[in-house]
Amino acid sequence: MVSTAPLETQRTLSGEKRVTLHGLNWQAYQQILHALPQTRAARLTYDRGTLEITMPSENHEFFLHLIELFVRILVVESGMKIKTMGSTTLDREDLNRGSEPDCAYYIQNQPKVAGRNVDLAQDPPPDLLVEVDITHTDIDKNRLYAAMGVPEFWRYNGREWLIYQLQGESYTEVDRSPTFTWVEKTELYCFLEQAQQDEVQAEIDFRARVKELRKQL
Repeated sequence: MVSTAPLETQRTLSGEKRVTLHGLNWQAYQQILHALPQTRAARLTYDRGTLEITMPSENHEFFLHLIELFVRILVVESGMKIKTMGSTTLDREDLNRGSEPDCAYYIQNQPKVAGRNVDLAQDPPPDLLVEVDITHTDIDKNRLYAAMGVPEFWRYNGREWLIYQLQGESYTEVDRSPTFTWVEKTELYCFLEQAQQDEVQAEIDFRARVKELRKQL
């Protein structure tokens, strides 16, 4: 692993395709949500009248699934527990907001939701939420997930990993994950760069790298 900076590429990344609808109330959003098939690639994000429908691209899916693996390796090698929510719909009618994030996790609060379906009316929000947005989104996702009370939010645009920590009612950008304070951003950049050539070897090397980092704590 030799990369020490965000991924730089000479080619233009093909990103997600998005359709944005305005002026929809909660009931209209719910009708669209339930009219779509359960097995679909499109993901919906609703924020107080604005509905964005996103169709992931190949680049989006590549980065997302590698980041999911990155998180799982960190959790497993740290001896933590995890409940993966994937793109489960996170609806908050009381906030007039709803979302199907790229991936959401319960880590610190995993014991509170283990072995059952989550009910956001009484359960805490996911501890960590991940979004890959290569193309522009009309939804202010930082404000949306801060309103939902998600403690930690990762965003990746195909080149840079941005980490946000909830402080009060808004996010503050931080250099390291509050969940994995011992992991520098360069670790993800190296992992993704190597994975573009060989995903299997990248996973093997990163697991070994995490074991090494854990021994240094």
